[in-house]
Amino acid sequence: MSEELQTFKVLGMPVHLHPDYTAWLRSRLAQNLGVHVVTLNAEMTMQAEQNAELARAIHQAELVVPDGAGVVLYLQLWGKRIRRCPGIELAQTLLSQLSSDRTVFFYGGKPGVAQTAADTLKRQYPELNIVGVQHGYLSEIDRAEFARELQQKQPDVILVGLGVPRQEIWIVENRNLCPNAIWLGVGGSFDIWAGIKTRAPAWMGNNHLEWAYRLYQEPWRWRRMLALPKFALKALGEVGNRKVF
Repeated sequence: MSEELQTFKVLGMPVHLHPDYTAWLRSRLAQNLGVHVVTLNAEMTMQAEQNAELARAIHQAELVVPDGAGVVLYLQLWGKRIRRCPGIELAQTLLSQLSSDRTVFFYGGKPGVAQTAADTLKRQYPELNIVGVQHGYLSEIDRAEFARELQQKQPDVILVGLGVPRQEIWIVENRNLCPNAIWLGVGGSFDIWAGIKTRAPAWMGNNHLEWAYRLYQEPWRWRRMLALPKFALKALGEVGNRKVF
């Protein structure tokens, strides 16, 4: 049986604590137990305050991992010794450990991007059994056909790169198509695997500065980045209030 997860709330959003998330997912897969994986960061946490659908998706997910530096620092303020778990690393580690009888589907991104990402990972992990790739720009008719394809193929792992909050809400609405699958929202990971974008240098990630590198690459995100200081102020206020009382 898969080990029970410890849950801790970060500004009202659940985060599950475990020393090896990949091992936990493999255990669920072995038992044919479906999982919706959410990779929580500060920006998503603040979005959830204004988006009830996103908040419900996070609360319903079987696994919420601490993806962002802000979430990890919040947990550390409460004495939780947990390391950051970037979604792209969780996804890639899981894929690298799948046996060839396990199947994977890539969904999302601009036309051609998911296919390039899938090809890149297939070269890295020749045993990877990719049974389908679909970009995220679908008409209503295309979406119906895609749903039928998922239902027919029943992949074991479905990577969804539609961005937040769209990917989380889409997974909730469609996971009944493949109830035993691991559904993992991977944001912009397809762009990175496809070589369109690069991740922050390790030293920036280790010092909680990956957000700055992302802003450098995508300056149009500056409005969304305003969520970070809001998260920090709310987190410090909550910690301070609890210590007082």
